[in-house]
Amino acid sequence: MMYTIGIDLGGTNLRIGFFNEQGELLEEQSRPTESEKGPNHTISIMANEINKLKEKHSSSNSIIQSVGIGAPGPLNPQKGIIIEPPNLPGWVNIPLVSLLEEKTNLPVKLENDANAAALAEATLGAGKGARSVYFLTISTGIGGGYVLNGELVSGAQGSCGEIGNMIVDPSPDAYQGPGLNKGALEGLASGTAIGRIGKERFGVETGAQGVVEQAASGNKEAQQILTEAVNYLAIGLANIIHTVNPEIIVLGGGVMKSKDYILQPLIEKTKQYVYPSLRDQLVIKPAHLDQKAGLIGAGLLRK
Repeated sequence: MMYTIGIDLGGTNLRIGFFNEQGELLEEQSRPTESEKGPNHTISIMANEINKLKEKHSSSNSIIQSVGIGAPGPLNPQKGIIIEPPNLPGWVNIPLVSLLEEKTNLPVKLENDANAAALAEATLGAGKGARSVYFLTISTGIGGGYVLNGELVSGAQGSCGEIGNMIVDPSPDAYQGPGLNKGALEGLASGTAIGRIGKERFGVETGAQGVVEQAASGNKEAQQILTEAVNYLAIGLANIIHTVNPEIIVLGGGVMKSKDYILQPLIEKTKQYVYPSLRDQLVIKPAHLDQKAGLIGAGLLRK
């Protein structure tokens, strides 16, 4: 039997899964990333856990084919390098793939975490069976990934589908988030953005969830914030639709836990921004795999 190991490398937690050829998660464990101790420390943890799984499953009919890693960007999947992700301080131009291959004697494949989640949702989640799937995650930030005929479309530097830095408000006084364009989607419609705007406008201290709760209770200011965020998201989705025309768009991330207040308005607003001929074919669905999408996607990566 052929197996793979998948790793979801986050700023806070490191999740490791053991998968069969069909992408079924057979074993899972989680532990702190301890990124504050530096990349060498975390990489040693990853290597030790991989080698433990190798030893545990070493037999004549059990072969671990490869290791897949979904990690926060920016990164270069072709070169296997973590460039400088904000939530992994001190990880600057780290050759993660070569270091892990040396420590484990297994081939390693690195991908952006949003791309890994996109692959999971396209293969086993809400996009299963579709020829082309665009996945959007709306959480602390906004990320995306595009899967065509079952394969990730990564782009020359691994940034294909990264809608978060797309400009959706060109006005000169538009908000500019750290590392983003002025008027970028992530700075205006992510969970972080919704929480920031809620605090600025009416003092809510509980982030995006607090804004949603206030909107549900009838707070007009909170409702307006969500309306604005949905409008920006619809602009971004319309741009994606007109660029790659996916068969289905899958929406994930923490903000989609409030899909009852966001999903249908987003579908209707997106329809207003696309060609009339595309409106009846527009398919937008919530993700199925929830918080496991990144880990499952990592397990589906092959080198």
